[in-house]
Amino acid sequence: MAHPDLGCLSQRLSHAVPSRRVGRVELVEKGLLRISGLNDVAALGDRLDVCGPSLDPIGGEVIGLNDGTLTMLPERPLGGVVTGMQVRHLDPLQIAPHQSWIGRVIDPNGCPLDGRALMPGAQICPIHATPPLPASRGGFGKRLETGLAAFNTFLPIVEGQRIGLFAGSGVGKSSLLGDLAKGLESDICVIALIGERGRELRDFVDRILGPDGMARTIIVAATSDSSPLLRRQCAWTAATIAEFFRDQGHHVLFLADSLTRFAEAHREIALAAGEPASLRGYPPSTAHMLMSLCERLGPGGFDAGHITAVLSVLVAGSDMDEPIADIVRGVLDGHVVLDRKIAERGRFPAIDLLRSVSRSLPDAATADENSVLTRGRSLAGAYASAEMMVQAGLYAPGSDPLVDAAVASHQALDELMSLRAPIMESYVALQQAIGFEAQVGAPDIPSVEG
Repeated sequence: MAHPDLGCLSQRLSHAVPSRRVGRVELVEKGLLRISGLNDVAALGDRLDVCGPSLDPIGGEVIGLNDGTLTMLPERPLGGVVTGMQVRHLDPLQIAPHQSWIGRVIDPNGCPLDGRALMPGAQICPIHATPPLPASRGGFGKRLETGLAAFNTFLPIVEGQRIGLFAGSGVGKSSLLGDLAKGLESDICVIALIGERGRELRDFVDRILGPDGMARTIIVAATSDSSPLLRRQCAWTAATIAEFFRDQGHHVLFLADSLTRFAEAHREIALAAGEPASLRGYPPSTAHMLMSLCERLGPGGFDAGHITAVLSVLVAGSDMDEPIADIVRGVLDGHVVLDRKIAERGRFPAIDLLRSVSRSLPDAATADENSVLTRGRSLAGAYASAEMMVQAGLYAPGSDPLVDAAVASHQALDELMSLRAPIMESYVALQQAIGFEAQVGAPDIPSVEG
């Protein structure tokens, strides 16, 4: 029987290309290169390498085709590039995931970032994959344990669900993603860190995830100093790895931080390619790019696993109507809003309950549980409406029984949102907080078949 690693190596060698077509640099202009000699073999999105006797190869991507020449967007500054230099035509973007990648940190090209060798797999996967056919996709799976009472009650997450975290900077978004990476029930976790600061990568691995979290995690990272090509590719590479394990029947947790930086990287590339900016500075293709990525996530086919996704979105000034937030909110299965005012008073996660919703409800809970959740939201809404009057001393107790109950339960509900507890204990704490008596269970949602 052949050794599995040797089988992977043999498979890769069988796909090796003995020779490459070579073009020439014709023009260097505005950070772009005009290349001749490759128009008959290169297509949009193909990879190129600029090579010189005293120059480390500069990778890039074809973003435009003209008569006799093509346009290349490089991955790094063009210092040292002169006209006439050779340009090699490479394979389209693709990676070869392997089981040994679990616990590792890699770049968007599938190369290691942790200083250790990385074994490629036998299956070569293009990073531009299509989602499962809509008619053949399964439905949501069972309700998942998260370890956080807010998600175990008001904002449940089920297998195959895609939920967004909408937040400004510095309100605990990365810490919440780390908590979900460690506590949300799944077989494998794939994390895309798009445009993060370099020092935060090590902090996320060592402090937020730790050895236990990394034991089931693959991190794909493109730091903030990476080219827009790599920052955009980071999300695609992570999605491809998640799809690889999903097709093996695993339940994969996919985390991305953040979709906003993914969209910003695409904007830089699209504007360089000549696409006009029409949506508050974003090109028209931005919406399709975001929707295409989101559709690759979610339930798989009937004989495959699920990809459960938690995707962060940066919202400047808490503007939930800015273009990226508006586009993403419409294609996801729920959204969680983190509020700066809540974070400033020290409650984490700083979830704004009344502005957050999980579209897995009401099916993710029993009838009794839904009654508890409805009562809890009603009390939270009543307190929010009367909060200014209560704090100013203008509300007279006894004027409104609902407001009286809301005032009495407000502190306990607020503490519940930061409680760490399993599902059953979370519901017991919620019942106690609102003074509600009911029998609660923890149902599974049957997958849709046929």
